[in-house]
Amino acid sequence: MRFSRAGMLGGLSLALSATLVGVGGGGASASVRASGPSNVSTTSFTNNFSFMKQFKSLAAAGHGKVAAILPDTVSSTRYVEFDQPDITKALQAAGLSSSQYVVQNALGSDTTQLTDAQTDISNGATVLLVDPLDSGVGTQIESYAKSRGVKVIDYDRLTLGGSRAYYVSFNNVKVGQVMGQGLVSCVAAWHISKPQVVVMHGAVTDNNATLFAQGYDGVINPYFKSGKWTAVAHTAGTWDPPTAETEFQAVFTAHHNVNSALIPNDETGAPIITYLQSLHVKPKTFPTTGQDATLTGLDNVLSGYQCGTVYKPIYLEAQSAVALALYLRAGQKPPSSLANGKTEDTTSNVSVPSVLLIPTWVTTKNMNSTVVKDNFVPASQLCAGSYAADCKAAGISG
Repeated sequence: MRFSRAGMLGGLSLALSATLVGVGGGGASASVRASGPSNVSTTSFTNNFSFMKQFKSLAAAGHGKVAAILPDTVSSTRYVEFDQPDITKALQAAGLSSSQYVVQNALGSDTTQLTDAQTDISNGATVLLVDPLDSGVGTQIESYAKSRGVKVIDYDRLTLGGSRAYYVSFNNVKVGQVMGQGLVSCVAAWHISKPQVVVMHGAVTDNNATLFAQGYDGVINPYFKSGKWTAVAHTAGTWDPPTAETEFQAVFTAHHNVNSALIPNDETGAPIITYLQSLHVKPKTFPTTGQDATLTGLDNVLSGYQCGTVYKPIYLEAQSAVALALYLRAGQKPPSSLANGKTEDTTSNVSVPSVLLIPTWVTTKNMNSTVVKDNFVPASQLCAGSYAADCKAAGISG
């Protein structure tokens, strides 16, 4: 099989810019057939990205650009702080030059995300990594890509009704289960005798939010059914922090007995915790949950206003996605050791080959051995200012 090595001109977009696309250019052809490492799996990757060097031969055998399009900068800081730089590091470590990839952020705009994808394909992208804002724009992108022979990998969020080749994410039902179990443990540890719980949700347009809820509902619903806990309210759902705060305040105003909250990520939880603090709610008296192990979320855990947060090592997700992209770019099938699972697209009733990673629940007890050890959040930032004493109590030295 004959492949051409492309020399497409382009550049890496800043995470906070909507687009940055390159200008097409010619490249020398090569009759190269190479394979990636035979032993690759999700446990192969490390936070120094050294394993990606084993993909250099595969990268040389491929053709065209890899384009990654992230969704926004609001629903989680992870896209700016981790996904964008980690995808970039993985591509570079595998041997791709800056003219062979582009990483973009749609800044919350469906139109921008679709336009980015179309422009990337015009500029020579042969593989797209897309974290869709919603399945509507995701299906548009995937339909457009398919008609032009471009492969798509759903990154972090599954496009329902889409036509992607693979899906890379954490096991999102497991993410929800971990949150639910974290709340159960915390309610007991903080001695909440009669839990009055508000259950919050992520955006209804995000399939991940549906899977998270499937996970945590499965854990906490038995407590409601048994009468041990009371479900005071279920919110409509959002990833917008101000909207989440408004939803919570409406419930709290109507039900002053609320004393616990299942909150699906750190970003939406942060303003709620600030609101509770403004009401002089004391630490370790009002359990809340979170996800993404953001700096704010971790500090809220340290200070006793959040039970824990779901840690998802983004460097594993980024490297897994880039590895898949390199196989597809070279016209090869990824090994089953990497594509380790299936995810159901409930709209089209298709089982999508998937890379599914395992999350970890982080509390003060294991913060030092997880996020700090991985340098996911540097201890110097985590323990700054008023959090120094909390870090010391948790055995973390800043």
